[in-house]
Amino acid sequence: MIGQTISHYKILEEIGGGGMGVVYRAEDTRLQRTVAIKFLHPHAFDSEDDRLRFFREAQMGAALDHPNICTVFEIDEQDGQLFVAMAFIDGVSLRERIRSGPLDIVLAIDIATQVADGLLDAHHKGIVHRDIKSSNILLTADGRVQITDFGLARALWTHESSGAEFAGSPAYMSPEQARTETVDARTDIWSLGVVLYEMLTGRLPFRGEFEAALVYSILNEDPVPLVERRPDIPGELGRVMDKMLEKDRDARYQCMEDVMADLSTARGVVETGVRPPRGRDRPSIAVLPFADMSPEGDQEYFCDGLAEEITSALARVEGLRVVARTSAFTFKGKEMPAPVIGRKLGVETLLEGSVRKAGDRLRIAVHLTNAEDGYDLWSQKYDREMEDIFAIQDEIQLAIVAQLKVTLLGDDMAALAKRHTVDPEAISMYWKGRFFWNKRTEEGYHKGLEYFQHAIDQDPSYALAYVGVADCYDLLGWYDHLAAEQAFPKARSAARKAMELDEGLAEAHATNGWICANYDWSWECAESGYRRALELNPGYATAHQWYAEYLSYRGRHKEAIAHAERAVELDPLSIIINSDLGQVLYYAREYQRAETQLRKALEMDADFAVAHFFLAFVHLQKQQYGEAVKAATRALDLSGSRDPHHVAQLGIVHAFSGQVEKARATLDTLDKLARDRYVSPFCVALVHAGLGQLDEAFAWLNKAFDAHDHWLETLKIHPALDGLRADPRYADLLKKMRLDG
Repeated sequence: MIGQTISHYKILEEIGGGGMGVVYRAEDTRLQRTVAIKFLHPHAFDSEDDRLRFFREAQMGAALDHPNICTVFEIDEQDGQLFVAMAFIDGVSLRERIRSGPLDIVLAIDIATQVADGLLDAHHKGIVHRDIKSSNILLTADGRVQITDFGLARALWTHESSGAEFAGSPAYMSPEQARTETVDARTDIWSLGVVLYEMLTGRLPFRGEFEAALVYSILNEDPVPLVERRPDIPGELGRVMDKMLEKDRDARYQCMEDVMADLSTARGVVETGVRPPRGRDRPSIAVLPFADMSPEGDQEYFCDGLAEEITSALARVEGLRVVARTSAFTFKGKEMPAPVIGRKLGVETLLEGSVRKAGDRLRIAVHLTNAEDGYDLWSQKYDREMEDIFAIQDEIQLAIVAQLKVTLLGDDMAALAKRHTVDPEAISMYWKGRFFWNKRTEEGYHKGLEYFQHAIDQDPSYALAYVGVADCYDLLGWYDHLAAEQAFPKARSAARKAMELDEGLAEAHATNGWICANYDWSWECAESGYRRALELNPGYATAHQWYAEYLSYRGRHKEAIAHAERAVELDPLSIIINSDLGQVLYYAREYQRAETQLRKALEMDADFAVAHFFLAFVHLQKQQYGEAVKAATRALDLSGSRDPHHVAQLGIVHAFSGQVEKARATLDTLDKLARDRYVSPFCVALVHAGLGQLDEAFAWLNKAFDAHDHWLETLKIHPALDGLRADPRYADLLKKMRLDG
């Protein structure tokens, strides 16, 4: 074909070839540039459906725009021959580079990180490469990495048509590809792990003289450990490799963000020789929700409450890392092996149990499990009366501490044995209240209030029940189910009553700090409350989360990010805590990190409105207006078409993206909604700000001040207010809020 002109490309020379086709260097005669042309082998397509699917997948790949992804210019065919025109990369393939020997460790990590970054962008757009291998990775002279063949591997992965045959690169196949199962982003993580192993050792981790033997090795054999191939490789990098090449994809890394984070840590170890402290350097445990084995199946609240009570007590023991309730309860009702749960939560032990309650009789069975191998470390059964529930808790907690060999000092022993009430009926009512509060619905908050009040009636000195009342009113006000002046003063009164009854209750101090920040705008009170809560219980994830929000509002972004990341470490599977880290990063104007974090939250729950809400703001600041509209619309759909916050946000996005009529229509909608429910004046102000209507914007911001609208606490740092900052009225409002310091 050399010398021929195909379409408007003049073929100059052949530069490579493989299972998918032949690649030529060519001249684009229209734009006068050098390109690479790949002609695909006709045998790649068994049917017209295969060809149509190829075009669809290849077009998705062509839409990718990332520094580490080779740009595709055109996909076409001539005389029945399919071809792809792409950027010409002046460099060599990674496979050629490896032929001269294993790579320097830092260089290998850098290349793997760049590949991961490109794949991360593709995965966020719903595209999986499916054929990552060293020959599909090109290296330029200046050290830049380029991934090729995006969207093309689908043409050769035909499990949707007859045959279920993969004609690509068996040595890099994930186990799920080898089994012809549906694949997702985790298959690219596996293949990148194979490439990293190849870079570091010069060899492939799985080998076989025939394809069947190779597939057997992938499915059943472990690769030779890196350290045996190369003793200078640190254990930290070996652990990354092991997790990338987990045969069970649920135990593998779940997203490229985590791969990149651990590769960065491994690089630091290589460069400094110092291994950073890891969570597992101290004993760690997750208390999983107890199973309800009662005859009527009506003791779920009791099971949850008992597990939560044990979690709370263990979290007060110094030297023991305890995963927060939210993350541990993610596995409620799920059958999953202990090693998988342990990896997901980052703990070495799990406490599981069951409750059978009939009248006042209890049968509680518990067992402590080694999360590494799933073997029991300790187990016990208790047949008691309901009035013995406190003694049972003590026995369980002390047995766990003994098994984990945590030394208890005097204060820790007192904290472990601390009782917030000695009334079985009161604790039962409290657990019911928490059960409904944790549903995070308006009905659940009101139901929770009823049970918390019953607990207080039963035991007026029960401080935790007052915290429950405060938490219900907090969220009823935060989500505008009640106006601020209806909800927050009641929350404040309950929180302060709890502090009077028990000054050492971390939850009471954190809740009081939250009210000081979100309603009173008493910044010193808020910080004092959060600091006291964390002094009493450093492992309290929610206190770290709320303190991070407070620090963010004050413009102390570095501290805010640190506390938000600590909250995620303590409660890794909490969707709201992961989303709040994205929110803090957004307010810190680290938009790419914010987007990555919010998408990570959405991987946990694609229907979580809060994550979509802040993702819309991130897209807005990146001037990705179409994506912003899509995210805001999704948040509105998920929260209900009459939710004022999300109605307003869609109007904000329309206003800032120049869709004036749609923004004005939103203002009309908000005006109608305000006739029968609370509408945030701050959100209305943002719509006017986007329309450039400064007088109206400031008028609504002052209404927000008068209404104690909690969104006004973002006045100092919200990027959507940048257009108002030069106006003297903005400085005046900051001063009124005492946010000018």
